[in-house]
Amino acid sequence: MTEPHRAVIARVNADFSAITQYMARVSADLSTLDRLLSEQPQPQPYPVPNWPQYQPQHQPLQAAAPPTPQAAPPTPQRQKPPRDEGWIGKLLAVAGVAVTLIGVVLLVVLAAQAGILRPEIRVAGGAALAVALVAVGAWLYRRPGGRVGAIALAATGIAAAYIDIIAVTTIYEWVSAPVGLVLAAVIGGGGLTLARRWDSQQLGVLVLVPLIVLAPVVTDGITLLLVGFMLALAAVSLPVQLGRDWIWLHCARIGAITFPLLIALLALYFNERTDLWLVSACAIGAGLAIVAALILLPRTSNRVLMALVTGAGVLPVLCVAWVADRAVAALMALVLAAVLLAIVLIGDRLAGVDGAVRPIWAALSAISATIAVLVAFDGHVAGPVLLAMAIVVAVAARREAIARWVALGLAVVGAAFYLSYAPPGSLIYATETPTTTAISTLIASLLLIAFAAVIVWTTDDHDSVMWAGAAVVATYAIITFTVTAGVLIGGEERGFFAGHMAATICWIVMAAALFIYAARIPKANRSLPIGGGLALVGAAMAKLFLFDLGTLDGIFRVAVFIVVGLILLGMGAGYARLLEKQDQQQDSKV
Repeated sequence: MTEPHRAVIARVNADFSAITQYMARVSADLSTLDRLLSEQPQPQPYPVPNWPQYQPQHQPLQAAAPPTPQAAPPTPQRQKPPRDEGWIGKLLAVAGVAVTLIGVVLLVVLAAQAGILRPEIRVAGGAALAVALVAVGAWLYRRPGGRVGAIALAATGIAAAYIDIIAVTTIYEWVSAPVGLVLAAVIGGGGLTLARRWDSQQLGVLVLVPLIVLAPVVTDGITLLLVGFMLALAAVSLPVQLGRDWIWLHCARIGAITFPLLIALLALYFNERTDLWLVSACAIGAGLAIVAALILLPRTSNRVLMALVTGAGVLPVLCVAWVADRAVAALMALVLAAVLLAIVLIGDRLAGVDGAVRPIWAALSAISATIAVLVAFDGHVAGPVLLAMAIVVAVAARREAIARWVALGLAVVGAAFYLSYAPPGSLIYATETPTTTAISTLIASLLLIAFAAVIVWTTDDHDSVMWAGAAVVATYAIITFTVTAGVLIGGEERGFFAGHMAATICWIVMAAALFIYAARIPKANRSLPIGGGLALVGAAMAKLFLFDLGTLDGIFRVAVFIVVGLILLGMGAGYARLLEKQDQQQDSKV
C-alpha cells in the first residue's frame, strides 16, 4: 500500500475518533439538561455551548487507541411525592362502615320493636342492602384508586348480611339454630375469602370487629346462640389467613371468641347458674386459639403479640370455675396446662414456637396448673400438691431451662401456701398446731427439701446463687419439719424442745455430708460444697449459742451440745485424713 493511501486512512480514523468523543459529550449534556428541567418548576434558558470547530489533521498511521471511557451521567434527582394523605380516606371509610351497620341494626331491631314495616320487608331490605354494597364494592375495586372505598363497602355488606342472618335466627326464629349457624358460616367465609382474594387484612378486620359490638344488640344480650355464631365466624376466618402475615386479623378473631365468652361467664356467675354448653364453648374457643396460633406462627413477624393474644384466647377456660363444678373446672385448667407445657417442651420441633413464644406459654402453663390446683383443693392440700407438681416437672424436663422456670414458679406458689400455715413465728414460740395442718406441714416440708435438691441437680452449671437459695430453703424446711413433728408427737412444750434439738443436729449432719462429698470430687470443684458446709456449720453454731442455749431446757440442752460437739470432733479429725487419702488416689490415677 502506497504512502498516500496510508495518510487517507489515518485521517478517516481520526475523524471517527473525534465524532465518537463529540457524541459522548452531547449525550452527557442532554442528561444534564433533563436533570435541570426536572428540578426547576419553570424552564430556564440554557446557554448553547460554542463548540470549537474541528480541523482534521494529517497524522501518521498508528494503531487506533480505544476511546477514553466517559463518566456515567449523573442520575436524575426526582422530586419526592407529596405527603400521603390516604389515611383520611381510610378514616372516613371506617366511620362509614360503623354508621351503616348501626343503621342495619336499627332496621332489624328497633323497627321490629316499634312495629315499623313487616318483618319480611325488614329482612329483605337488609339482604338487598348487603348485596348492593358488596356488588358496588366489587365494581369500585376495579376502578383506579377505588381500593379503599371498595374494601369499606364490601366489609359493610358482609357484616350487614351476617347481622341479617342473626336476626332471622334469633329474633324472628324463621330458621333453626343449626341452619342459622351454617348460613352465618357461609356468609362469613365468603366475605373473608374475598378479603384473601383482594389481599386485604383490613377487610377481614372490618368484618369481625363491628360484629363483636353490634351482634349482641341484635340478640338482646350475650346468649349461647350468639357465642355459637361468633365461634363459627372465628373458625371460618382461619383458612383465609393461611400464608398471610395478618396479625390484626388474628387479634380480631380472638376478640370475637373471648369477649362474648367472658361476658356470658360473668352473667351466669352473678345469677348463680351453671351451663355445661357454655363450658364446652370455652373449651372450643381455647382449642381454636391454640390451633390457630400454631398454624399461623411460622408466617408471623410479630410472634410475641400472637403468643400474648393467644393467651387471652384461653382465658375463658381459666374462668370456667365461675359456672362449673370444681372438678370440671380443675380438669379443664389442668389439661390446658399440660397442652401448653407439651408445646413448650417440643417447641424446637414446631415451626414458629421459639424465641419469646416459649417463655410466654410456659408462664401461662404454670398459671393454668396453679389455677387447677387452687380450684380443686384448699390451701392445706394445694401447697403440697403444687410442690409435688414442681418436682415432677423439674425431673421430667431437666434438660429444658424453660421447664425449670415453670417448676420454680409452681414451687414458689406452693411455698407461699406452706408459709401461710408454717410461718417463722411458729419456730420461735411453742404453738399447738391442728393435726391436719401439722400433717400438711410435714408433707410440704419433705417435698420442699426434695425440690431444693432436684432444682440444684437439674442445673447444668454450678450456680452459687442457686445453691445458696436451695440451702436456705432446705434448712428452713428441715427445722420446720422437726419442730412440727416434735410438737405433734411430744406435745407443745417438750416436743418443741426436741424438734429444735433435732434440727440443730440435722444441720451439722448436712454439713458433714457436704464435706464428705467435697473430699470425693476433684479439687477444682470443691469450693462450692466446702463453702456450703462451712455456712451450715456457722448457722448451726449460731443457733446453738443464740437460741438453743437460752431456749432449750434440761436434757435437750445437754444432748444437743454433746451430739453437735462429737460430730464436729469427728469432722475435724476425719476430714483431713479423708481428703489426703482421696487426693493421693486421684494423683495416682493421673
